[in-house]
Amino acid sequence: MKITVIGAGYVGLVSGVCFSELGHEVICVDHIEAKVDMLNRGEVPIYEPGLQALIKANRERGRLRFSTDLRASVQPSDIIIIAVGTPSLPSGQANLSFIEQAAQEIGQAMNGYKIIVTKSTVPVGTNERIRDIVAKCTNVPFDIASVPEFLREGTAVQDTMNPDRIVIGTDSPSAGQQLTTLHQSLTSNIIVTDIRSAEMIKYASNAFLATKISFINEIANICEKVGADVTKVAYGMGFDQRIGASFLKAGIGYGGSCFPKDTQALIQIAGQMDYDFKLLKSVVEVNRQQRYNVIRKLVSLLGQLTGKTIGIWGLAFKPETDDVRDSPAYEIIAALSDMGAVVKAYDPIAADNFRHHCDVSGLIYCENAREAAWQSDALCILTEWEEFRQIPLSDIESWLKSPYLIDGRNIYEEEQLAETQLVYYSVGRPGMNRGVKETAPFIML
Repeated sequence: MKITVIGAGYVGLVSGVCFSELGHEVICVDHIEAKVDMLNRGEVPIYEPGLQALIKANRERGRLRFSTDLRASVQPSDIIIIAVGTPSLPSGQANLSFIEQAAQEIGQAMNGYKIIVTKSTVPVGTNERIRDIVAKCTNVPFDIASVPEFLREGTAVQDTMNPDRIVIGTDSPSAGQQLTTLHQSLTSNIIVTDIRSAEMIKYASNAFLATKISFINEIANICEKVGADVTKVAYGMGFDQRIGASFLKAGIGYGGSCFPKDTQALIQIAGQMDYDFKLLKSVVEVNRQQRYNVIRKLVSLLGQLTGKTIGIWGLAFKPETDDVRDSPAYEIIAALSDMGAVVKAYDPIAADNFRHHCDVSGLIYCENAREAAWQSDALCILTEWEEFRQIPLSDIESWLKSPYLIDGRNIYEEEQLAETQLVYYSVGRPGMNRGVKETAPFIML
């Protein structure tokens, strides 16, 4: 099939590249000329394992192109995929201005029947809005469909090529059949439903996963008080098929481009329907407070943080990505700076992105892990990069001015810790903690 993907961001770029790998002719369109030029040079604007090799291979095969010309890209294509951003407004609602602009430009470019697919995460009813916008711009027949994405950054190529399921929302049987054909080589788990249900499936899925994360973090906080180990609790829970093992990893909470945005958007959607989504509001608040456990432990160890040097390992919201959107590191570093600490930070991939978006004055960016830890009064691990797991704890102990290690991602095990004199804190594993007492008052930040 001939496919045009509008929006060469994370979702659009990965989706377009993977469709070309399946043998389809794909044009990825983006209005940012510098990004398109970069892609046409074979460079990739995001860090995603395996993506650059696929781009190179499919450009060489002639199945993948990049362009800023939406009109010229839409006209030869059978399927138009909208994958532009839907960032949060201050109210928490999704900003649909990019969606609406794309719909208008598609309508103006139409020269024959097309299936217009929305892959962006959008509130229920948005595809009907897209239909209205396109219809005002053309008399050419078309169909609308919602095919939400379920990618995980860091494994997005793998997730696209091996999805758990494909959800297709459409009121056109013929469009549903064509889209089923497009995806059937990926999985037999294809769900064809109405458009509004497909839109809701995406929000409900992300909200539920965010709820699992906040739940296990609450369990971790209780484990610290009663002497249980949250990793063992989560392991035992995960064998229950009704629960499952995924997203039961305690830490400093979720971040990224999806969960924070989508939970807030779903709360707003419910509010517009006069429904108070109390559970999801609590999920969001639990996640916000979980980030500050790092600060509470530092205060407990060091007292006043003014003039203290704190090393930070990890700025991306998760490993294997350079995405720093809504990373817990933002709020933690900002709070440390506000409390008078000197902060030194290192991330293997995401430092440049963080520097571009972070306005915390005085933050010191380090070239390697040792530099960030060197002569620091404490070290905090905020992202579970494999590089950090491989560093011997004895090295960390020798680098630090004071032997304080706050492991916000539970990356170390007891046998590693036993070889050092580190004062150690992890999340929900009180049996692992050494020398850490909750002497400071609980700080609501």
